[in-house]
Amino acid sequence: MRYRELGKTGLMVSEIGLGGEWLERHNTEEVKAVIDTCEKEGINLLDCWMSEPNVRSNIGLALKGKRDRWMIQGHIGSIWENGQYVRSRELSKVKPAFEDLLARLQTGYVDLGMIHFIDTKEEFERVINGEFMEYVRQLKKEGKIRHIGMSTHNPQTAEMAACQGEIEMILFSINPAFDMLPPVTDLEQYFAEQYEESLSGIAPERERLYQLCEQNRIGITVMKGYAGGRLFHAETSPFGVALTPVQCIHYALTRPAVASILAGFDNPQHVSEAVAYETASDAQKDYASVLAAAPKHAFSTGQCTYCGHCAPCPAGIDIAMVNKLYDLACMQGEVPGTVRAHYAQLPAGAKDCIECGGCESRCPFQVPVIDRMRKMKELF
Repeated sequence: MRYRELGKTGLMVSEIGLGGEWLERHNTEEVKAVIDTCEKEGINLLDCWMSEPNVRSNIGLALKGKRDRWMIQGHIGSIWENGQYVRSRELSKVKPAFEDLLARLQTGYVDLGMIHFIDTKEEFERVINGEFMEYVRQLKKEGKIRHIGMSTHNPQTAEMAACQGEIEMILFSINPAFDMLPPVTDLEQYFAEQYEESLSGIAPERERLYQLCEQNRIGITVMKGYAGGRLFHAETSPFGVALTPVQCIHYALTRPAVASILAGFDNPQHVSEAVAYETASDAQKDYASVLAAAPKHAFSTGQCTYCGHCAPCPAGIDIAMVNKLYDLACMQGEVPGTVRAHYAQLPAGAKDCIECGGCESRCPFQVPVIDRMRKMKELF
């Protein structure tokens, strides 16, 4: 495993990290198996944005006795309310939720205190200039967080964070689909021989963000590097070709200022598939040649990456999970029995959707959730 300095924090983080999101759907033993495998492979960075109590406790049990071997990104503003994840800025809810995170992880601090999920200029200004930021500063003064970070999917908001002065690193969504401009007729202008060095074809606001972070020594850790697994299949890839985990990882790690890509792992095998990057050949890492030969090229807005920011749902639907099962079903000629069984076990499904639109207003990728729910009702 290779390690990189995370901006000006001074922290040396593994270039492949653990995004804890998928651990939420696993039991204590399964979580421990994934974390033990990560540790064995040299992974030392873990992101825990999830507010669900069991996953926090399971991670804490897996880290017990070896906290000093890990660097934790812990999120401030992710709370558990009425059995669902909620993003909140109300300190009366935020404070106990963060204390719960520390208690369940069995630690007195997190290395990176993440201001959770800001995607608009207006919200950034409210948070930075209000009591929420005062609380973050207080946490740092007390030693409960060592460094201040922020998570966002929006390049303009990320740029504001990179210039703010106190924020030292950013958790940002990066993959080829998110970075590329809308289609043009000549793919060669996207994938020139010196593509990695020139950043040709990357949306200007993203290119500017990466370069600004590099100049200001604002470290970037990457989420959504696999685009929710869509890039692994030609049928679901916006390019019409499949990429491997190694190629996706290489793409993210060749962006300026990026220190680590946080991948989601369901099992130890997924860990092995990611850390194969460390010994991969140049040919195995080569994503540019694959994309240059792609039959199509489309921007990824509107595609679900199962990030969970659509929550909470007043009907109790796990929107990210039902979307994942729907996409799995659509990739087959008919709905596989295992997918149908998983869907049937959910406490709430598409039939329970009241079409309130709250999920769509919170989605960073403009997914037409209501329309998808209608289609799911027919399919399942």
